[in-house]
Amino acid sequence: MALEMKPVCERCATALGPDAEAFICSYECTFCPDCTSVMKHVCPNCGGALVARPPRHSDLNADE
Repeated sequence: MALEMKPVCERCATALGPDAEAFICSYECTFCPDCTSVMKHVCPNCGGALVARPPRHSDLNADE
């Protein structure tokens, strides 16, 4: 099961490409760096920690 790479921040709707810096919780809620900072790295949905989402480089997306 692959990580779902959500395309936008759930708080401000900023576009987040597959190789963009983003933060996720264990439920894959996804936020941009600015919103993550404002929320002090805590997911507003589950209360879990927001950690750096690993990038998925565009040259690997050809088969998706």
